[in-house]
This record gives sequence, structure tokens and C-alpha cells, in this order.
Amino acid sequence: MAIRLGLSYSLSDNDNRNIIVITDSLTAARKIVESHVSPFQAVVAPLAVQIKEFLCKDSRNSIQFWHCPNKAEWPRHQLVDKIAKESHTQPSFPCKNSFLFSRKKECDDLIQEWQTSFVNTENKGRLFLEFEDSNLQVIKPTYTNGGSWLPSIGFYNSLCARFTRMTTGHAPIGEYKQRFFPNEPTNCPCGLAEVQTREHIVLQCSLYEPSTRPINRCLNNSVHFLHDNPTAFSFDNG
Repeated sequence: MAIRLGLSYSLSDNDNRNIIVITDSLTAARKIVESHVSPFQAVVAPLAVQIKEFLCKDSRNSIQFWHCPNKAEWPRHQLVDKIAKESHTQPSFPCKNSFLFSRKKECDDLIQEWQTSFVNTENKGRLFLEFEDSNLQVIKPTYTNGGSWLPSIGFYNSLCARFTRMTTGHAPIGEYKQRFFPNEPTNCPCGLAEVQTREHIVLQCSLYEPSTRPINRCLNNSVHFLHDNPTAFSFDNG
């Protein structure tokens, strides 16, 4: 949109012969001249007509695109960026926001709805175990950067499966059997608990080395516990 506005202004001046567009995104600049179908086509089509008229008017006319990355810290770019971020001007036609802006707003709204719904115990499950990040803040669900929990687990399928069982409470442990398979034994093999609960396994069970137990609800600490104790929340654990 910024490139479109700048070019439209320059093309409307009959005295201009050589136009230079300085941008930090050549990918966005290419959208101006691409002919294939894209979500941007309705936005750039009128500009394409202006560009054609400008170039056909005089053989000496030209338009150049120069790439200036953000890390170059060009003062003019920083000034424009600052003004744009501080501006609170509402668009004259809100329904005609750019495609990227509309898509981002829709994604942000969905994530907000998802996180709000996630707070409800009925939606995430009564036994869902909430974890904290390195700043001791409760982790909220998101799809960006691989999601909220999976990046800390890595690419180990068995570890991911055991982590999911521990998090949801749907695991081959006494606490789960007590609810769904009451005729099966619910005690812990260590002999210290009549009902083998998730908390008992992580914090008390003598089958696991005490030094590996998580000291808080930090996600990484729980993942390390599972990594150091491959039988925890596993179907192979007797």
C-alpha cells in the first residue's frame, strides 16, 4: 500500500521522468508488476494502468526500485517508520484495508478467541496441566513458531506422546484407570501410593531419580524429567 501511494503521487506529476522507489521489501515491489492472479491484484490493477501510461508517454521515462534493508538504518526510513507507528489515523474506508492487514487482523482475532476459550476448564479438560515459560508466565496456545509446547519437545515421537499423556492426564496410570477402568489395579508399582497419580509420578515416586524432578511448573523442566525417565507415562512401565 505504501508503494502504491508513493507511485500514484509521483505518476500524477507530469514533470516527473525518472522515478526511484526505495523499499525494504523487493518482494512487495514485485507485486506491483506481476500479472498472475493474486489477492493484491484488485489493489494494484489501477496502479498498473498508471505505470503503463507513464512508460508509454515518453521513452525516457523510467521507474527503478532500490532495496534498502531495515538493518541499514537509513534515517529517512526510520523517520517514516516512526511517523507511521505513531499515527492513529483511521482509514477513510475501513472495508478497503490491505489484504495483509485484514489477514493479520483475522489471525489475531482467532488467536485471541482461542486463548480466551482455553481459559475455560471444560474446553481444555479438567486435568490439563498448565505450564509456565522461562519468565514463570502461564503458556497460552498459539500456532506461531511451531506452537506453544512442541518446540520445547523436539522431534522425538515417543517423548511427544508421553508429554501429551502427562499434560492431558490421559495416561496409563492409576488415576486414569480409576475413572475409566475401575476393575484394574490403580496402585503405583513403587508401593508408596494406593492411587498412582500424575503428581505422585513426577514429585514422589521412588522409581525415578529425585534429582530429575522438576522444581516448578516450567515447561523445560518437565520435558527434561520425561527425557531423563523414559518409562514415565509410558505403556512399557509395568
